[in-house]
Parts: sequence; C-alpha cells; structure tokens
Amino acid sequence: MIIAANLKTNLTRKDTRLYIEELENCASKTSQEVLVFPAMSSLDTFATSVTVGAQNAYPTINGAFTGEIGLEQLDGFGIKTILIGHSERRHILGETQEFIAQKFEYFMNQGFKIVYCVGEPKEIRESGEAKMMEYISAQYEGIDTNYENLIIAYEPVWAIGTGLTPTLDDIEKIHTALKAKSQAPLLYGGSVKVTNAKEVLALNNVDGVLVGSAALYVEHFCTMISYAQELQTK
Repeated sequence: MIIAANLKTNLTRKDTRLYIEELENCASKTSQEVLVFPAMSSLDTFATSVTVGAQNAYPTINGAFTGEIGLEQLDGFGIKTILIGHSERRHILGETQEFIAQKFEYFMNQGFKIVYCVGEPKEIRESGEAKMMEYISAQYEGIDTNYENLIIAYEPVWAIGTGLTPTLDDIEKIHTALKAKSQAPLLYGGSVKVTNAKEVLALNNVDGVLVGSAALYVEHFCTMISYAQELQTK
C-alpha cells in the first residue's frame, strides 16, 4: 500500500527534518511505500527511505515565475515526486484543468512520480451520483491515465480538514468506479485520521491513503503505516 502525508503549509525546516527522522524509524521497518510532501521552504536532502515529494512546482526548468519553483530547484534536492491537482490548488489558488494538465504533462515527460488528485465539492456531491461522476471525470481531461508512474488520490473536497468523511460504502463505491478509469494505484484522502484509517485501508480498491492534518502527528502517521502493514500480511 501507499501511505502519503501532505504537510501543507506546516512545520519549519528544523521541525520537518525531525519529523522525517522520526518517521524513518517506523518507515524503515515496513514494506509499505511511504511518501511525504513537506512545505516548500522545508524541502531538503534527507537521509531516509521515505520518498520526499513537492507539493507544487511550475512546469519549467527555471525562469521569471515569482513565488514558484521549477525543475532546477527540485533537481537540487533530488526530488522526482510531485503532488498535482490538489483541491486547494484548484479551488483556493484557481488552477484550471488546462493548466493542471499542462503541469502533469511536463512532469510526466520528466519521469516524475505523480500523485494526481481528483474530487468533488459538497454541492456537486449533493446533486446526485451522475453529476458527481461527470464532475470528477472532467478532472481526467488531458491526463494520461496509463502513465506508469501515476498514483491517483480521490479526495472529496467537502471532507478535507472538516472531520467529515463519506461512509465506507460510499468510499468503496466511488473507488470502484474510478478504478474503471485507470488501473493506477488509488488512494483515499479527506479527513483520514488514526481512528478511521484502518477501516478505509481495508476497503476494496483502496490502495492507500493521502493524509493531511492528521499526518502532522508523526506517531499517528506511523500508526497508519502499521495498519497498512498489518492488513497486507493477513
């Protein structure tokens, strides 16, 4: 399974280094794939078996793009993994599907492992299953779903950071539908926490989790990794 942490705009450079050092203690004892996406200012080279990725980058080597980082900066840290299409980039920062697809193509051509996020806001969820799937399907436009280094993360926007989650049946149902669109590993994200991670990981067509705020507690994140290991060895 794949257990990923999106640390968002949290933890200083010093705190992130301590976090990854502590995470290494549990990650090195598991066969699960562990990914961490630190804040941009906390990117560094780390002596760890954990895969460290970027939460965002501009599709360029370098250039006049104030406030962004490009391939040259990621290369400096040896980073070859990136998060693309997260709902906060879409809905708060205004990234369009056209730009997201451009970013995807650029980093795909560079051979990056891409964690690509899809999901729906509450009003779309409440408008019915057909509308919801139509909305999510539009987020696949311009995306090579057969890319060998692709991981997809389904994150219902209304569940991110709210403490709300779909029912286990709902998660399994939509993951089954999304698996028909791509055979890439499919993660669930959206208020994943230590109290529900084990049940989510046990669902059919759930290949792991993308964890936000709950991952800031490294001991909780390590517990989620142990849940995945336990389920895999059953």
